[in-house]
Amino acid sequence: MTYFVDGNQIQLLRSGTEYFPALLAAIESSTREIYLQSYIYKDDVTGIQIGEALKNAARRGVSVNILLDGFGSKDLPKSYVEALEKTGVQVMFYRPKISPWSLKKKRLRRLHQKIAVIDGHIGFVGGINIIDDYDLPNNAPNNVPPRVDYAVRIEGKLLPIILASLQKLWRRIAWIHIRRPNLVITKTVNLVNSSNPQQYNIKAALVLRDNVLHRSDIEDAYLDAIDHAKSEIIIANAYFVPGRRFRLALLAAVKRGVKVRLLLQGRMEYFLMFATHAFYSEFLRSGIEIFEYRKSFMHSKVAVIDNTWATVGSSNIDPFSLLLAREANVVVKDAAFAQELRTDIQASIEDGAIRIDPQHWTRGNIFKRFASWIAYGLVRAFLGVIGHSNEK
Repeated sequence: MTYFVDGNQIQLLRSGTEYFPALLAAIESSTREIYLQSYIYKDDVTGIQIGEALKNAARRGVSVNILLDGFGSKDLPKSYVEALEKTGVQVMFYRPKISPWSLKKKRLRRLHQKIAVIDGHIGFVGGINIIDDYDLPNNAPNNVPPRVDYAVRIEGKLLPIILASLQKLWRRIAWIHIRRPNLVITKTVNLVNSSNPQQYNIKAALVLRDNVLHRSDIEDAYLDAIDHAKSEIIIANAYFVPGRRFRLALLAAVKRGVKVRLLLQGRMEYFLMFATHAFYSEFLRSGIEIFEYRKSFMHSKVAVIDNTWATVGSSNIDPFSLLLAREANVVVKDAAFAQELRTDIQASIEDGAIRIDPQHWTRGNIFKRFASWIAYGLVRAFLGVIGHSNEK
């Protein structure tokens, strides 16, 4: 059951263009503590700019704590990490042993969430890594626009919950690394600006996914909203390989008369992304509309249902996010926020997406349909070998 908290101010941030200036402003104004979790951290222009702000904060006496994924950030130079630590920034890596040539269960259990909390007062949750928007795959044409992604800036009563989750994971990883946590005890009361109480009127929830207590929380939040949908479901997701429960929920919604639209990644970065096409025929026959975003690379992990329920976060709708990785989404119940996000998704559909025609897909695309089932079979086989465990 999703636990919603009243009294929040939530701002939608579109891609790094809006996210990084907001994050920098919060870091530069920090006085006590900073927590930052990211799957990818690159020492590019954006990463260096964020890093300089973090180092300056540490020099001011702010407790700066960075937790990065050992695989996603494996290319971050050791010299760069040492430069951060020299100023007092604490840096730790989640599962630094990657074991790329083994089939160990831990291999794909990554820290995929992207969260930051500054002074227990300002928080950020979303799908944006610390990496330039223009850092695209090597095979991308030179004129491709920056990638599309989302995050939210949060103030209000949800912050203590977000901060507690960050501190809990930081303590556990510090214990594994045999390091002293060096946590600052931040009071997270009276976070609402009493002079503008009308701005803190949004109901929201932090929904996490891990491998112990919250194994299916994000998927369950989606399914609950889909099952109660009355008019429209619009999902924009980069890596979309839904499981059986998710597929059946969408098909049942269509039968109830709900309009379902999917905005999916149209540029293939990896062969296994062809697994997304495995469900096109069934979805299209049922009346689900599918759009492929091809203007640039879309890494969105968002959805809007009935113009009242919305989610922004790090979780894709695929086995890796829903069964293996640590993920974090914010679910918002607010008509104005939902409408703003829906408008932005609709703009992406109109400006950079191609609608998949049901008849054309059925009659043509033989190679894509064949490749999709090979890719889907590989995903299922690989997950079968990896298996499930209770490892944290």
